[in-house]
Amino acid sequence: MASPQAGGKITDRDIERCQHTIGIPIPGRSTSWADVADASSISHFAFGYGDDNPLWHSATYGESTRWRGQVAPPLYVIAVGVNEAPPLDDEARQLFKGLFHGVGKYYAGVELEWYRPIMPGDAVYLDRVTSDVAVKESSFTGGRSVIETYQTLYMSGAGEPCAIRRERYVNAERAASKSTGKHRRVRETWTPERIAELDAVYAAEERRGPDTRWWEDVSVGDALVPVMKGPLTLVDLISMHMGMGWGGYGIGPLRYAWAQRTKMPGFYSTDEFGVPEVVQRLHWDPARAAEVGLPAPIDYGQMRTCWLSHLVTNWMGDDAWLWKLDADTRNFNFMGDATLCTGTVESKEIVDGHHVATLDLVAINQRGEVTAPGKATVILPSKTYGAVRLPSAPTQLAIRGAAVATASAARRRA
Repeated sequence: MASPQAGGKITDRDIERCQHTIGIPIPGRSTSWADVADASSISHFAFGYGDDNPLWHSATYGESTRWRGQVAPPLYVIAVGVNEAPPLDDEARQLFKGLFHGVGKYYAGVELEWYRPIMPGDAVYLDRVTSDVAVKESSFTGGRSVIETYQTLYMSGAGEPCAIRRERYVNAERAASKSTGKHRRVRETWTPERIAELDAVYAAEERRGPDTRWWEDVSVGDALVPVMKGPLTLVDLISMHMGMGWGGYGIGPLRYAWAQRTKMPGFYSTDEFGVPEVVQRLHWDPARAAEVGLPAPIDYGQMRTCWLSHLVTNWMGDDAWLWKLDADTRNFNFMGDATLCTGTVESKEIVDGHHVATLDLVAINQRGEVTAPGKATVILPSKTYGAVRLPSAPTQLAIRGAAVATASAARRRA
């Protein structure tokens, strides 16, 4: 998503302040869509990015798998969890206040690892910090940019890591991108014949499901059966919000909007009728998109990450484990664009006793542009060594999780 105003500049002072935010626990502006994982929110999340895998939707189906019940899709972590970070003190508040005001902020990619499944009834807690700040000249917008990496650790109540997410955002000076004409194009127009071509890909989609994919049967160069997403519509954006909520800014309807606008007036601007609306509307409002130099509204980077995970979980089947996923967001995905998600097996090896396949992933639009390349690491069952063992979290994350749980308990006692 983008910030309120075009034409803002990145200052040395903002960079210095941002670097000092590293390691400070960040309280949430709003609660997650689900505090505790439950069957409905898990199913709604998968529905939101168009994944009809019954493992995400049906406890009855899940009972016949090794997981013994309904399982949350991998990216569900972005919609669940309780953030128990203490309120910022005055010094920390000043570091975050108005940081990079008026500068465009864009989702640039994410790196994820998963260590245990999340199932209905699981309580999830999260710890979010800025973990890295990098300054560079942006080829994306033509000006200076700052890449912030936010690390979110998802834990059980005892602090045992469930997953780790390292999400990258680019704060970019936006004036240059408006003047270069980089995004001067018209919205895609589709003929019935071209829609039929997309429909054929939807019809050919394959889900491995209960048919075990054995590590021994996988070969380097194997192609994944593609997954089609699009053409992107407003319903797709609405459905994504139905599944993941409104994200970290805490926007919402009516009185909720008034309350948030009172706290964050800079995140709102008036539309052509004088109504104050959230600037995040560039994802669905053509007029707002045009104001920041875009030919049409754009998707969310998290959507494309979900789409790539859909491709992988279709391929790997119920008995495997998606261990790692790293995806970049490189080009805008505009309303009306179609995205083909596909991939190949890059390598296979044994890592710490796990039988692993590494997948090279890519999301490509109808213009042949790569909009989201990625890599995935999948642990597969072995005919010789048996079922998948879940991976252990790195020691430093286990230590962090235990420390967060202990500190949270101390605050509650106090």
